[in-house]
Amino acid sequence: MQLDLNLLTALDALLEEGSVAGAAARLHVSPPAMSRSLGRIRKATGDQILVRTGRTMVPTTRALAMRAQVHTLVQQAHQLLSAQQELDLAALDRVFTVRWHDALTASSGTALIAAVRRQAPGVRLRLSAEPGTDDTELRRGEVDLESSSGTPALPDIRHRLVGRDRLVVTVRPGHPLTEGPLSLKRYAAAEHLTVSRRGILRDPIDDALTTHGLERRVAAAGPTAAFALQLALDTDLVVTLPDAVTRRAREQLGLATLPLPVPLPDVPLYLLWHQRYDNDPAHAWLRDLATETIQALFTPPTTPHQPLADHTGP
Repeated sequence: MQLDLNLLTALDALLEEGSVAGAAARLHVSPPAMSRSLGRIRKATGDQILVRTGRTMVPTTRALAMRAQVHTLVQQAHQLLSAQQELDLAALDRVFTVRWHDALTASSGTALIAAVRRQAPGVRLRLSAEPGTDDTELRRGEVDLESSSGTPALPDIRHRLVGRDRLVVTVRPGHPLTEGPLSLKRYAAAEHLTVSRRGILRDPIDDALTTHGLERRVAAAGPTAAFALQLALDTDLVVTLPDAVTRRAREQLGLATLPLPVPLPDVPLYLLWHQRYDNDPAHAWLRDLATETIQALFTPPTTPHQPLADHTGP
């Protein structure tokens, strides 16, 4: 029997997604086409591969046993076929979806688009809304590059640390907190604003204040950093945000910046992508360009620059 090797790619997607619809979306084919591929795979292997249990589909015992080997074979095939290809940026025609936190998009999005247009004019970028709560879109191939303040929980999501940002206090010009040193008690006594897409009124700052026997009043929660900064400009509310990624916006609005009086760890900034792009030259170019663009936000290190390491898991 002659086996179509394209079925390996379909099988890899089916085993990873666990559904015909998910595999179809990942490979950008229609669900009926993927269903036909599953039928051919079942005929070739003599196994059902995925079986329906209620509203979901689960892999068979044989499918579970072959999943790692199938993925390895697909990765090796991609490497083999692309090994001799050199990346021609001038001729590159591709669309990348980049999903960053709104503050990072505001501070680095323009520079990234400009750099991409200079180096690869045929590449188009989609800067989408800020990251969601899981890595589903990365796994499905709907997002190429994502930002995060934490490492991914899934082993097939790669991550790269691109910087660490410190938290600063932001208020309107002439705010009472700008008069004299900002003590912990004065900071806690002010009315505050948090940044949360889900409207959460508490964050790690409150936990830190509790250890000092203090409690602040959070009067509002804003969905984006841009909204929070505008509200800080128009009211006496105090907002505490990462320094580097909001510096440009703060300067444009003429806001005052004060040091945070409670010690908190720096906020890490990671880039995330799916492992299927590890050996993709175009994707490697994009993530290196994004890294360079983001690092321009941070104060140059006093020690010699060390190459950033990519990681295979959390």
